[in-house]
This record gives sequence, structure tokens and C-alpha cells, in this order.
Amino acid sequence: MTVEEKKWLRVRIATLLSLFLVLFIALITRAYQIQVLNGQSLKARADRQHTATLRVESERGIIFDRNGEKLAVSVMSDSVCADPSKIEDIRGTAAKLAAVLNVDRKTLLKKMSGAKNFCWLARRITPDETALVEKLDLDGIFIIKEPKRFYPNGELAGHLIGFVGMDANGLEGLEFRFDEHLKGGPEQLRWARDAKGNRLFQRVDSATPKQKGSANLILTIDSRIQYLVESQLKAAVQSKGAKGGMAVVMDPKTGEILALANEKGFDPNNFSKIGAAGGKNRVITDCFDPGSTFKPFLAAAALEEGVYKETDQIFCENGNYAVADRVIREAQRKKHGYLSFADIIKYSSNIGAVKISERLGKEKFYDYITRFGFGQKSGIDLPGETAGLLRPVRNWTRVDTSTVAFGQGVSVTAIQLISALSAIANQGVLMKPYIVRGLVDKQGQVIKKYGPTPVRQVISPQTAKRMAALMTRVVGDSDGTGKNARIENVNVAGKTGTSQKFDFARRAYSSERVRTSFMGFFPAEDPQVAILVVLDEPQRDKWGGVAAAPVFKNIAEQILTCFKTHIRENPGYEEDNINRDGKIRQVAAVPVMDIRKNEQNQFDENMMPDFRGLTIRQVLRRAKELEIEMRIVGNGWAVNQAPAPGVTIGEPRYCTVSFSAGQ
Repeated sequence: MTVEEKKWLRVRIATLLSLFLVLFIALITRAYQIQVLNGQSLKARADRQHTATLRVESERGIIFDRNGEKLAVSVMSDSVCADPSKIEDIRGTAAKLAAVLNVDRKTLLKKMSGAKNFCWLARRITPDETALVEKLDLDGIFIIKEPKRFYPNGELAGHLIGFVGMDANGLEGLEFRFDEHLKGGPEQLRWARDAKGNRLFQRVDSATPKQKGSANLILTIDSRIQYLVESQLKAAVQSKGAKGGMAVVMDPKTGEILALANEKGFDPNNFSKIGAAGGKNRVITDCFDPGSTFKPFLAAAALEEGVYKETDQIFCENGNYAVADRVIREAQRKKHGYLSFADIIKYSSNIGAVKISERLGKEKFYDYITRFGFGQKSGIDLPGETAGLLRPVRNWTRVDTSTVAFGQGVSVTAIQLISALSAIANQGVLMKPYIVRGLVDKQGQVIKKYGPTPVRQVISPQTAKRMAALMTRVVGDSDGTGKNARIENVNVAGKTGTSQKFDFARRAYSSERVRTSFMGFFPAEDPQVAILVVLDEPQRDKWGGVAAAPVFKNIAEQILTCFKTHIRENPGYEEDNINRDGKIRQVAAVPVMDIRKNEQNQFDENMMPDFRGLTIRQVLRRAKELEIEMRIVGNGWAVNQAPAPGVTIGEPRYCTVSFSAGQ
């Protein structure tokens, strides 16, 4: 090779090396730009091209009763959606889906024709329908997992719990009131697709970890008591031919609602089938004249103000008493002469009540009515509460003062009535009623806790005790109007009520359409349970002492039978807990109803445990722990057992437990 050729070769190699170096540097620079400088934006663009995302609601929090029983849960179900841009034959796709989903073809066609990239076709379908859709294997059709609200106990506490809509928004009851706590944050779902936009996977999985925003609710409600109350109320409505009914069970010392029932009930799993007013919780929304159940509050005011004593005699005009242009008569046309103050409550004398109100005076009477909580919302943690109707005292005529004395011309709600009664049972202290004990997160950590809230001291503890004694005679005496609420070996304080319903067409009170009620608490010496029962327009037995009092008795006896109520030294609100300004000091409250927990360390393994008050599942679990062979009789909750609790377990280790559903 000549010198010139070698020189040319070296120049050629140098040129190629320079060109290679420039290309390498350019490649490195471009790679740096793509991977580092523009990496995130390009990755996002790729994700958009090859994946599709959808925001769906996360699982709602669980609603528990006070014992940990689930009243509302979320279960995962399948929903069908479409990406119309990937469907070539929309009409054919709509026809095939309509056949397997049992929906209108035109409806599906309209949804897919009106959407660009996404539309829902069917929400929360059955597993069988899911299998049929998957078998069709249609382009542009996807199946998504999303939560569905489920109420394991059906109608139980339906009006209280409420329900949610298709998009997981609370629409009624606690589901609505605590929606922001139960709902939590949304999730994103993602599925892959190829460069042409075709789907790679039909079933979609979650692209993000589940949100932690939703909380669980712990209620004051005891589902066992709730079931007993609903069963008894339903039976009473049917047997008396009533239009409907309400019942509430309350802890008078704390304000906790143990049961709250409306009849007719409804199943929140099928909320779309109820009417516009079917989900309304009438215990807090409906106003009604309380009738004679209002008399104890008048009597309490009179005793507190010292205008009467229990032994004072009042002439009851032999059944007819003229007040202005109105003649006041006794119920059932009874004719009383002189009655003691105590007997006016026992016999529920209208004329006696009118004369008490006249001496008390309308201003004082009105003041105590408001202090007992009437004419204002109770503040219960449920949506839709009304304040009732209480006209300003300046507008009261003499007739108004008289009729309000026996519960006519004033409208109250059931929650107001049970709360006011509980104030008498709770040494004169009005407590705020509440349903929710607390909010906890998914790990069981307490987010917020609710407890007893005293509102005001309405009457003195001494007056409350005197009233309890008067109301005990209503039930305990053989001629008392509430004798049908009597419970063996337990003193019950109570009051009957029968109120005429106002006929707006005739502009007068109806003698045919009435509302009967009974309210009471027990044990009268140390009240632990307060119960109100109201029946709307019963066609048979149209008096509170005959229609509603037996319902009270049945509920109370079931509670006493199924649950262990401990009579303790009262830890409630004494006089020394009242500040000089009349406000109540907050003190630690002790639950007055200790439902038996039956923990293992409570019993000697050689002693027969107490199964009463437990469900069949709880009994079987406990028996298995102690290796006791069990014979089950009936359904519901345990009411009797043999051998009895506390006896030595023999061989073979055997026990028969009888259950009752409370009917």
C-alpha cells in the first residue's frame, strides 16, 4: 500500500470514528431526554394509550349493633359496562346482552349510542348473569367488581338504618346521616388494551389500594331487643286491626336507644319497592296529640311548684265541666266526684287534669312543657326529626290551657315522649337520646365516641320519685288504667293514653279514629328500661290500657327473661351534680343494662353456664368450648334451659335450651 493510500485510509477511519462519536453522543443525549427529562410524561402517555381507568366507589363502612352484630355490610358484586368506541355492531351487542340480562334492548342501545368511551349497562348483577355475559365474549363489554350494600337481617331496623342508592350514596336513616363517614374515598379500576385499543383482559382489577376513608358505626341498638319489639308491634297491629304503630325502648339514665320500630316495616335490600313515604321513620317525623300520656308532665309540674300534694282532693264535677264555651267530659263517659291528686293520675281524669292546670297557670305549665323537651327537636342523631307543635303561650285561651292538660291541642313526636318520660325515670334529668355509640376505623381504632348528654334538670329528684310512685299505682292497683301492663315481681310505673285524631274535613276531633298508647319504665324503684308503644287507629280495643299496655308487658317480660338486668346503686345524676346556675355537671355514666357477655372466665368449667338471652349460634359455640352436648328447641333467643345455670355439670355433659322469637 502506497503512502498516499495509507494517508487516505487514516483520514477515512478518523472521519468514521468522528461520525460514530457524534451519533453515539446524540443517541445518549436522546436516551437521557426520553428516560430522564421526559420519562414521566411519556410514561403517562403510554399508560393512557394502553390502559383505561374508571373511578368507582369503595366499600362502605359496616354498621354494627351494640353487641357486634352486623346490620349493614358491603359485598362485592359484578356490574357490566361498555366502551362503545370498540364495538363494531352496537345493535347486535345490545340484543345479545338484553337477552341474558333480561333488560330492554332499546334501553341498552340508547346507552351505548349516546356514550363515547364509557357507559354503565347493568349494575350489580347476579353470578349467573355474570357467567352468561362472560360466555358471550363481546368486544367493548367489560365486567367490573363494585361494592353492593347488603342488610343481613332484612327488615330488622330498616327505618333506622335506612338505605343507599345505586351510586352508594346514603338516602335515608343512618346511611344518610353518617354518609360522609361510611362512604370513604373512591377507587380507580384499570384494565389493559393493546396498541389498536382492543381489550386484553375482560375482568377488571383494582388499580389502587383500597381507600381508608370509610368508618364503621357502632350503634346503641340491641338487635335482639329490636327483633322482640318489631315482632310484638307487628302482632299487635295485626290483632287490633291498626293502621300502623311505633315502639321505642330507651335507657332512661343514658339516653341510649335500645330499639326503635315502625310498623309497617320495609326491607332496605329492596328499597326501590317502597313508596315515597315508606322509608320515613315515624318515631321522629310524625306528630300526634299525646292524649293522657301528657298528664304525668302536668302532674310533675304541679308537684314541683307545690300547688298540689298527692292527698289533695279535687272535685271532678261528676263527669261534666264547663270551660268558657266548651264542656269537658271524662273518657268513656265516667262520672267522678272527689278524687285525690294521686287518683286523678290513676284513673286518668280529664276534668281533674284541667283543674290542676288552672291552679298551676298557663305560663308555668308552658314552661314545664318546654323544659320536658316538647316543642323542640330532641337532637337525636337521625335525619328528618320534627319539633312537634306547641303554640306560644301568649296565644293560649282558657280552653287551650284546659285541653292541653289532657294532651289535646299539642302535638309531639314519639321520641319526645319517651325522652320526657325518661326524665321522670332519671331523677328529673332530661337526657339527649342517641343512636350511635361511636365511629371506628377498619382496624378497630376509635375515631369518635358518643356518650350520655344531659340536657337539663327538669324537676327535682324528690318530685321524680313522687311521680314514679303515682305512676306505679296506675299499673299496680287493680283498678288502675294501666293494669294490663303489670309484670309479676317487678314494679312498673306507667301511663295510658288515648287521643282522638283531628278530622280536617269536618274540622273537629274524630271519635272513631284514635291513637292509643302506653308508656312506662321499670323497675320503678331504680328505672333501667323505658318503653313507649303507640298504635295508630286500632279497629278493636280503642283504649291505651287495653290495646297498647299488653304490648308493653310482652316486650318488657321478654327483656327481663332474655337479658340479665342488674339492679345496682344508682350512679346517675344526684343533686350535688347540679351547679348553682342550674346546669348539670358532666359525670361518668354507667350503662344501666348489662347484657350478659358469657365470657369464658365467668364460669367454672364444672358449672352449667347461663345460656339465656343468647342466639342459637352463640349457645352452640359456648357449648362446644365447654364440651357440652346440646339439644336445641325452637328459634330466636334462649329463654329457658335444663339443667339450670350454676348447677354442677354431670355425666354425660348435656343441656336442653329452649328458644323463643318473642312472638
